[in-house]
Amino acid sequence: MAPARFRCTACGNLTRFDVVTDRRTRSFHHYSVGGALTVEEEVVLSESVVAVSCRWCGHGQAVERLDLADADADADADADAPDADVPVAGSRPANG
Repeated sequence: MAPARFRCTACGNLTRFDVVTDRRTRSFHHYSVGGALTVEEEVVLSESVVAVSCRWCGHGQAVERLDLADADADADADADAPDADVPVAGSRPANG
């Protein structure tokens, strides 16, 4: 299953969301002799998104799921614009 891409129409956020999902999986549980568990060969049988809310503004009613064409166009636009969360090497804050 391909991961979904979302956009908050209230604030314009494209990158940070709280997503609640219901997921049903089948997996192979491998226990060591000492009892340590390693989960292997996990297969997602079904998955549904229950709720999505914007991490920036907290709005849950204004989040829309993007189709693949919209997500690709937004990703291209994001690649051209600097990310406000990532400091540029050698830069200083405006106050200092």
